Amino acid sequence: MKAAIQWVKDVSFVAESGSGHALVLDGAPEYGGRNIGPRPMELLLMGLGGCASFDIVTILKKARQQVTDVRAELSAERADAVPAVFTKIHLHFIVTGKELKEAQVKKAVELSAEKYCSASAMLSAGGVVITHDYEIVAE
Repeated sequence: MKAAIQWVKDVSFVAESGSGHALVLDGAPEYGGRNIGPRPMELLLMGLGGCASFDIVTILKKARQQVTDVRAELSAERADAVPAVFTKIHLHFIVTGKELKEAQVKKAVELSAEKYCSASAMLSAGGVVITHDYEIVAE
């Protein structure tokens, strides 16, 4: 896997993935940014949410669950010292579908957290406490 980061101006950068996708990263105005893109740490948090959500959708589809939507809402705490690493992250999944079995949703969340999500495994190995919960919305 590869990526490239190109400085644009002030504290704005364009990040390009090895698969050819690009996005703008920027800092807060108090650090010279123009607030035109996510902060790098926000991007890490979004990556974790995307990784876990991908797993949950895939696992539920393989279990033949009629999942129609998955939303992950993440909240994180960071250390007060520099570097301001994540110390705690909570993922709340809102899983919507028809006749979803709670046992299957629970299992999907647990499998993502404990086995499949590479981002979660990496952050946990770095000492971040990661917790999960879910709710099911019937259609």
